[in-house]
Amino acid sequence: MHFDMTPSGPFSLATEIDFFGGWPAFEAGRASPAIAFPVEGWRGSALVVMRQAEGGTITGEVRGVAADAGEDADAAGAWQQALATVSLDVDGSGWPAVGQRDATLGQLQAKYSYLRPVLFHSPYEAAAAFIIGHRISIQQGRNLRQAMAKEFGDKIEAGGAPYYAFPRPQVLAGLTAVKGLNAQKIERLHGVAQAALEGWLDRRELRAMPVEQALQKLRTLHGVGEFFAQGILYRGAGLVDEITDDDVTPQAVQKAYQLTELPDRQAVLARAEAWRPYRMWATVMLHAWLRREAGGPVRPGGHGPRRSPKAA
Repeated sequence: MHFDMTPSGPFSLATEIDFFGGWPAFEAGRASPAIAFPVEGWRGSALVVMRQAEGGTITGEVRGVAADAGEDADAAGAWQQALATVSLDVDGSGWPAVGQRDATLGQLQAKYSYLRPVLFHSPYEAAAAFIIGHRISIQQGRNLRQAMAKEFGDKIEAGGAPYYAFPRPQVLAGLTAVKGLNAQKIERLHGVAQAALEGWLDRRELRAMPVEQALQKLRTLHGVGEFFAQGILYRGAGLVDEITDDDVTPQAVQKAYQLTELPDRQAVLARAEAWRPYRMWATVMLHAWLRREAGGPVRPGGHGPRRSPKAA
């Protein structure tokens, strides 16, 4: 099925791919990400190929959804899920006004084509990714997820090539052995799968909860502490006007605003008042700038790079 939409506010698909990447291109030499994922509701998986026309319109081809009576609904759901992944399900018309109020952010917006966050395909995939990636590198975690998709996920053929979605929760719940994962991680993934099947590890469900309630709920997942809970909620569900409580954001704020001292949490929140109602978008842009142009964050004590919740 084919869909199209006009972004509210400035948006560049090519810029999103440049900063966050991770998807294969459907057409060589063109910004045409082929995004494969389990569709929330978990009846099937989809491949969504996105493109952007010169006038800004985003078009999408959706393939591979469940072939039962709900196919049309699943295709529409897959399209909405893909839009959410690149933050196009949110009204971004007020995003430029943040840069007008805050000159530092305005300069970054102009330089980075009004970059928006790229999210995990769903909170379910976010939770699984954080469990899989615990104590290994981001690239190792990505490689493991890709291997799991190829071995256990739904296969979708398009353009003569195969694409693989991460395993649906009902499949993940039944896995007893996965190369590269120890028994503890597999057990924790079973808990993630069960939460998804119960229906609360869902983007709309988590967005509708008060933030503290959602974080508390996420922390009930075995192996999910405060850091992972924030990642699942902010970069999985995709809250727009919140700020992670981490040690990377203060570093980004200090460097971007040329502060003499590292700001504490309250100082960051005070400065972020000018970023409303897009505080998370502003935070992600500052993190991207810190990594790309300012040497990256460091762990407390200066011992190497520091990770923050991000889609991968």
